[in-house]
Amino acid sequence: MDTYKAKILLVEDDESLGLVVRDYLSLSGYDCILKEDGESAWNTFQTLKFDLCVFDIMLPRMDGFSLAEKVRGINAQVPILFLTSKQSKEDRILGFKTGADDYITKPFNIEELVLRIEVFLRRSMNKPSAEKKYHLGKYIFDYQNLTLHIGTTEYPLSQKEADILQTFCLNPEGIVKRDELLNAIWGSDDYFKGRSLDVFISKLRKHLKDDPSIEIQNLYSVGFRLRIEG
Repeated sequence: MDTYKAKILLVEDDESLGLVVRDYLSLSGYDCILKEDGESAWNTFQTLKFDLCVFDIMLPRMDGFSLAEKVRGINAQVPILFLTSKQSKEDRILGFKTGADDYITKPFNIEELVLRIEVFLRRSMNKPSAEKKYHLGKYIFDYQNLTLHIGTTEYPLSQKEADILQTFCLNPEGIVKRDELLNAIWGSDDYFKGRSLDVFISKLRKHLKDDPSIEIQNLYSVGFRLRIEG
């Protein structure tokens, strides 16, 4: 029986680098498709099912930020990693706001890239077999299917959003320390991972705004607490 190969969409306009990364990922056991511009990558994403995406930012015909936004418009779950030479804080924060799960700057160690890919695929593909649903005020949070329901409205969640919200659910009314949350979900608590966490917390607050009894409290210099009145 054939072993399933995770399918990766790699978008890199540097032909030499793109071929090197594609070949290395293929040798590492992945089914990697390489595209050199954002528009062709978008067309390919719409026709094939991918388990993970690796996008450069400075792309012809559609930049990586725009490409990530389009992908997130139809798929909130697939992990997106940015692979780029843009290193400013503003660029990184914009990357996370457009839906990226991680950010790798050039030059990079290709073995580190593969390790990060393995982590994201393991989290997104090895979901718990047991049904995990949580009642949060008027909401129903379905961790396994990455959805948040209130009435007839359904909010699709990214894997990161679901992981963060589940952490809150497993600590009802308890304080979740910031560094523990970062280490558990991102594997480190550095500055940029912290800014990414803030972006995801902001997204969760927007999803939960339809029930005023729910509040994600920011406990300065400590962490967060999910508070539900009533």
